[in-house]
Amino acid sequence: MLRALHLKILSCLMIIIFPAAMFAADQASAMLYSHGTALLNGTNVPRSSAIFSGDLVQTNKDSVANINATGSSVLVLNDSLIQYEGNSVSLEHGGVTISTSKSLATRVGGVTVSPASTVWTEFEVRDVDGTIRIAARKGDLTLSDDKGNTTLAQGQETTREESPRDKNRKKRGGTGSVPGASGGVLNSPVAIGIGTGVIAGVAAWAVIQSDDPVSHDK
Repeated sequence: MLRALHLKILSCLMIIIFPAAMFAADQASAMLYSHGTALLNGTNVPRSSAIFSGDLVQTNKDSVANINATGSSVLVLNDSLIQYEGNSVSLEHGGVTISTSKSLATRVGGVTVSPASTVWTEFEVRDVDGTIRIAARKGDLTLSDDKGNTTLAQGQETTREESPRDKNRKKRGGTGSVPGASGGVLNSPVAIGIGTGVIAGVAAWAVIQSDDPVSHDK
């Protein structure tokens, strides 16, 4: 009887631990370093913090921030608002400088800027007053929008206009401060793992308690 109970407990622990570990492994994470006052999901970053896909980063006119991930580095320029998406960055306004060997892309105003190949690539993207400025510092870039794909060669610069839909969205909603804890915290691997563990633990406890005892004494 005791051995069977121990096996059930061990099985329940495995049910709790394995899904949480799998969720954590599937979520791309990086480190954020602030230089001056920067916000992560609306909360001040003291100096550094882990950052996950879906997190929002905002700098003010006197600060910048670095996002370091495997094979990629993102410099969030001053007075900027971006969303980190693991394999890409969504630029709401301001600017970013990207250095990557992992084809990290930047999406802004209906335009996607990505390395043309998997070689080490450096580029800068700025979005100020509806005009998107793109500069290929090292390596060629591919620019994709509703009109198709074009190539921007190393050393060249170009501009694009935001799509009317994005302009209207910004006029309606504005691009002020980041909403507090916008999704990133609750979607992080830690939170997901804890939630999974709680659910699995309750289910496991229900399974154990549902078995009828062999006798009233046991």
